[in-house]
Amino acid sequence: MTVHHVVAGLLVRDGRVLLGHRSPGRGWYPGVWDVVGGHVEPGEDERTALLRELREEIGVEATEVDDEPVLRVTDGEVALTVHVVRAWRGEPRNLQPAEHDELRWVGAAEVGDLELAHPCYAGLVERVAGPAARPD
Repeated sequence: MTVHHVVAGLLVRDGRVLLGHRSPGRGWYPGVWDVVGGHVEPGEDERTALLRELREEIGVEATEVDDEPVLRVTDGEVALTVHVVRAWRGEPRNLQPAEHDELRWVGAAEVGDLELAHPCYAGLVERVAGPAARPD
């Protein structure tokens, strides 16, 4: 079995994180909310791949990325590493509509209402963005 090494950045702003809704036609994890990132190419280290993927997918230049990943998880053939991105240049926008059909800033109060690519994301959002009271 080939393991696909994927790296993603969890952009954090004002107690919210940026998630992308994976397009329904995607082969892996279609129609669910996911962190933004992609495959580590041969010869790339995780940081280089993360910076490239953020440029390609959402048009931002990450300027402050936590050194240590906030999450490492293996799910079947995918080994995912997630880093928190605390600062960047540019406003995130969807440059890859075939990959994501929507980008959304999400807080801890609403992440539980979304169908997520991995169940650990709900707790991850709360840990990174902080707890928030659910609106009545």
